[in-house]
Order: sequence, then structure tokens, then C-alpha cells
Amino acid sequence: MDPPRRSRKSGAPRRRPASPAPGPRRRGAPGTPSRRSGRRRHLVLREIRNLQKSTHLLLRKNPFGRLAREICVKFTRGVDFNWQAQALLALQEAAEAFLIHLFEDAYLLSLHAGRVTLFPKDVQLARRIRGIQEGLG
Repeated sequence: MDPPRRSRKSGAPRRRPASPAPGPRRRGAPGTPSRRSGRRRHLVLREIRNLQKSTHLLLRKNPFGRLAREICVKFTRGVDFNWQAQALLALQEAAEAFLIHLFEDAYLLSLHAGRVTLFPKDVQLARRIRGIQEGLG
């Protein structure tokens, strides 16, 4: 037979059961990155250094060629032109140089605002500051 339960007085506060003590945790000082995020940051910085050293194109040639042909068809009212491989390569070089320069300027604007994250409003402001000639309207 079970022992009788004690009834709690209506005015007495409820007590929470004690939770088990958590196991030992290794925590650094507040604000310091964990090992995982520190390693991730290291890998990202290494990738950035490798990309800055290289001279190869960042976009794949075939998808860029399809995009250029599609835009060309839109502006020529359905007439499909033949593209030389060197012309597509030159167009891709110019497009990538433009985008990289735009992202550099936008990132400087985000740093000026006291942020590390690049937002769309930074890219819009960079294009607006450049003006019609360099910002593509």
C-alpha cells in the first residue's frame, strides 16, 4: 500500500524539483569564438586568399554563355546571333570584374556602417554613389 500523500497548503510556494547538474562544459570567455566557428572562419579566410591569388574565372563558362545568348535574343527581337568564343570570354571577364569591384565598394560601405555583413542596401548605395555611367543606371 502506498504511503499517504501530504497535501500542500494553499499559501505555500511551489518548489521545483532539483535538475541534475550538467556535465563539465568547456566555455571560453564571453564573446570568444568557439572552436567550430574559429575553424570555419579560418577555412573561409584561406579560401578568400586562394581566390585572390588565382586568375581563373569564378563563373562557369557554359551557364554564362547561355545567359548572354538569352539576353541577346531579348534585345534583338528574337534574332539569334552566333557568338565567338573569345567574345563570350571577354564579356565574362568584364562582367566578373564589374561585379567584384561593385562588391568591394559595397563591403566598404557595410564596414563604414559598422557591420561585417553585406546587405542588399549596401550594393544599392554603391551603385547609386557610382552614378549612371559606372553603376549601370
